[in-house]
Amino acid sequence: MSPLATIVGMALLTYATRWVGLRFTGLRLPPFWLDFLRFVPVAVFAALVVPSLSGPPGQTPARLLAAGAAALVLWRSGRMWLGLLVGLGAFWALRALLA
Repeated sequence: MSPLATIVGMALLTYATRWVGLRFTGLRLPPFWLDFLRFVPVAVFAALVVPSLSGPPGQTPARLLAAGAAALVLWRSGRMWLGLLVGLGAFWALRALLA
């Protein structure tokens, strides 16, 4: 399959899912589905972060400690941007200290 066909297919699929979502804005969902959908952003974020925690050899302790610091700040503050900022800052500082 050509790269252009792949890009066009992805664009059409993205447009179709957004169209369906906008089409059903007045739909009332049962409480079960509302509770279920509330965890989707957390699950997606975890799916993006967890595989990268092992990283290259020698950086694993810094990555794990920084992820722990970010998780603690995120848990206590509830602000994603603050957790990301603390996690990145901790990683850079630990990488410099442990290198």
